[in-house]
Amino acid sequence: MTLLKSESFSAQKAAQILLEGKIGILPTDTLYGFSGVCLLDGKKSGLDQKIDRIKKSQESKPLIELISSPQDIFRYAGQEIPEKVLKAWPGPLTVIVQNNSWYESVTGRKATAFRCPGDEWIRKVLSLCACPLYSTSANISGKPVLETEEDILGEFSGQIDLFVRDGDKKSALPSTIVSLEGGGLRLVRQGAAKID
Repeated sequence: MTLLKSESFSAQKAAQILLEGKIGILPTDTLYGFSGVCLLDGKKSGLDQKIDRIKKSQESKPLIELISSPQDIFRYAGQEIPEKVLKAWPGPLTVIVQNNSWYESVTGRKATAFRCPGDEWIRKVLSLCACPLYSTSANISGKPVLETEEDILGEFSGQIDLFVRDGDKKSALPSTIVSLEGGGLRLVRQGAAKID
């Protein structure tokens, strides 16, 4: 299915499709990204592995998880979050944190990379899904990120269940990634956000 982001009820339709355990490519405040719910019925959905297969990823590395509000991080993190990080959200900043014991048991991982995106539409989708969404760039692994609707549909139209159109995203920067693991704040990737 293809939706226009500008259509009324597009967020509701997108959330409904994603909550059925399907894969979409959605616009964020940075690039277009693959999306799928992280949790289904309180358990890990496994859709990250499906996204990896579509992207032809040779190695399975954890995907970024989008959250609907900065406060949502406290549902999943098992450590303190600096105020300057929270103030950078919503926005193009991804933060790697240690999981709390519950989220570690659900995901099987000690840490997760979270982002609260600056785009109000995608935050509405997240709120309606009531759980994080996997997010990773729309491209074949190792190849350039696809920036135009035409290129994305040309590459992936038969492999995804939903594409939400929001115009081309040429020259958009990815999110900045920082890690809070082990205390302190370490820059992993410089992107659109600046953190002192």
